[in-house]
Amino acid sequence: MSKKVESKPLAQNKKASHDYFIEDTYEAGIVLTGTEIKSLRNGRANMSDAFATIRNGEAFVNNLHISPFEQGNRHNPTDPTRARKLLLHKSQIMKLLGQTKQEGYTLVPLKIYTRNGYAKLLIGLGRGKKNYDKRETSAKRDAERQIQRALREKQKY
Repeated sequence: MSKKVESKPLAQNKKASHDYFIEDTYEAGIVLTGTEIKSLRNGRANMSDAFATIRNGEAFVNNLHISPFEQGNRHNPTDPTRARKLLLHKSQIMKLLGQTKQEGYTLVPLKIYTRNGYAKLLIGLGRGKKNYDKRETSAKRDAERQIQRALREKQKY
């Protein structure tokens, strides 16, 4: 029996939870070339503007910036924001395609991590938040923080 070992995230999209309601998540493999995995392990990825699309029955992630590896060789990719193919089952791709055809839904990359030595991308099916939703979320977070602070103060005494 093989153990599934998940490491800490190599890169995270922190803006995603602020801008979208994440309804469902999928784990996808990501096709990397050359020394991109070494750059990822060094934490040289930026996902802030990344988005996922489905074209011709295949899933791709766009605008995922992976900086070139400094000690790289001639097999280093020249474009750090090129479209990278995502490895998903055909049934998952068809399900995602049907859900993204609905109004307001999009595929959002959430984080990159390694599992059993392979790079994985967690993508979420997200629905965009309006400005009032963002204010409501931040108000809830602030209220929760104040409650926790009050409980800690009460436990001290």
